[in-house]
Amino acid sequence: MTVYAYIVAGAVLLVGIAGIATSRNLVHAVVSLSVAQSATYILLIAVGYQNGGLAPIFGSQVGRDTPVVDPVVQALTLTDIVVSAAVTSMLLALVIQMAKRRRAVDPDDLGPLKG
Repeated sequence: MTVYAYIVAGAVLLVGIAGIATSRNLVHAVVSLSVAQSATYILLIAVGYQNGGLAPIFGSQVGRDTPVVDPVVQALTLTDIVVSAAVTSMLLALVIQMAKRRRAVDPDDLGPLKG
């Protein structure tokens, strides 16, 4: 489990970056960015994974020598998901406004901005 999760995270990141680099559509670029951001979820979970670890609720089952999973990594992953959803929704809203005002979602067709 230790190496495979990092390999999967790297592969997902590369797929997302390749999608951004080859995109000719702004919606496709936003979705590719979302895929690249999802690699961070895999990476964070891989960092926080502990083989045989239990939930850090100390009581009768969990003692001082029992391996526990770090809850901070799980909280960071949830925060990353929320931030990713906010960034994706904001970028899609910008793409919608560009499509309404400029009638194009191809970056080459947008042209220079006028003040």
